[in-house]
Amino acid sequence: MNVKRLILVTAKYLPQHKYFETLAKQIAEQLRVPLDIIEEDYVFVNTYGEKDEFGMAWLPQLFAELNGEIKPILTRLPINEKTLDVDLEKARRDILNALGLAQ
Repeated sequence: MNVKRLILVTAKYLPQHKYFETLAKQIAEQLRVPLDIIEEDYVFVNTYGEKDEFGMAWLPQLFAELNGEIKPILTRLPINEKTLDVDLEKARRDILNALGLAQ
């Protein structure tokens, strides 16, 4: 897939923000694409993002612009079932899988 840019829609006060920001910066650097970080744009996430059973989107969510299309590539952080911590390596693999770049 031809990734034009990554877009992180977030809110700095959310506990997950630091994980999403770290992952987004690492993947953008790895792919050599720009990263746009947007604060609390609920119109964007409601248009392009994942929603709950009530039709409401949440933050943070990470998106990729692929050939003119916006696609969510990470909407929830995976949790390691043994340690109950955020699994950043699995999150990184999930992002690359979503982009069709799994190794």
